Amino acid sequence: MLDVLQLKHSVNRMPLEKVRATVNELQLEGIVTEGKTPFSRVHFNTCFAEIEALLQRAGYHRQLDVVGYQGLAYAMFDPSRWEAVEVLRWLKEFIEEAQRRPAAQ
Repeated sequence: MLDVLQLKHSVNRMPLEKVRATVNELQLEGIVTEGKTPFSRVHFNTCFAEIEALLQRAGYHRQLDVVGYQGLAYAMFDPSRWEAVEVLRWLKEFIEEAQRRPAAQ
């Protein structure tokens, strides 16, 4: 695993084009799940301030928050548009639906 300084360096050097889709989704919906971000859970646990700075450089200037559901998924969201409880409920439904799909096929 990368050490914290290497991880922060990788986020700080990430090209803005790599995060533009995330910024667009946040501006449109105010919420984005891990499948639509270039960041891992480890990124959020170790360098959230750097991620916020990167998103600001890419054009997202609102406050940002992150929630995770049972270590299975996370979402970034705009707390002025979403309550954390709403996002957690949405993530729970998202995970439960994903877990049902393979059994139904």
